[in-house]
Amino acid sequence: MERLGIISGAYELRRRCFNGCEERRMENEFGTTVVYVGERAVFLPRHGRPQEGHILPHLINHRANLKALEDLGVKKIFALNSVGSLKADLLPGTFVIPDDFIALNPPGIATAKTGSEAHIVCTLSDPVRREILAAVQSAGIEVVPTGVYWQTPGPRFETKAEIRLMARFADIVGMTMASEAVAASERGIPYGALCSVDNYANGVGTGELKGEHIALAARAQLDRLVTIIESYRESFPAGR
Repeated sequence: MERLGIISGAYELRRRCFNGCEERRMENEFGTTVVYVGERAVFLPRHGRPQEGHILPHLINHRANLKALEDLGVKKIFALNSVGSLKADLLPGTFVIPDDFIALNPPGIATAKTGSEAHIVCTLSDPVRREILAAVQSAGIEVVPTGVYWQTPGPRFETKAEIRLMARFADIVGMTMASEAVAASERGIPYGALCSVDNYANGVGTGELKGEHIALAARAQLDRLVTIIESYRESFPAGR
């Protein structure tokens, strides 16, 4: 059975959008992943279950996660990511659908390939990007339709000098999306992402950069994320 995969760091979405799904612990040659499986959709909380501790960005097992989704028949992935803005005019509270990314070998990106087949071109799926755009617009929510995502290893925040460099080439910064996109590309699964700008990157805004402030901003976006997920699922033949 073909399924839609939805990945997010917001575990609360499990209750809000996937309450009737079956919790499964998937094991494969790369490790163990907890997922919530419905008839036509699978929810994967990338930071794990809160009761088992928060998985930091650089410790997420993307290879195990994507292999689990593949084993469950996932043929398309809609990911949701929290990011920082690299541009003063890209305000927190904005949604961005990236069409490309930069990931200059952060530790979180590890190939699942072992031979010459590892030399592949990794991309974000433009058809999925356009589907996400249509779903967000259908929900009546403003969105930036393209942008470049720069991935850093985490878990620390970037220095002001690093952010000045990144801002010359990218629009948003995060710690997970590119790794997922690479793992998805290796498995031939079309992958698109919706990024919620939850803060200004270090030195871009005037406020102090703190993890708890970002977490509060991300939670403030939950209602809109739920609306977008439901809008996307209505346009895709994948119910719970």
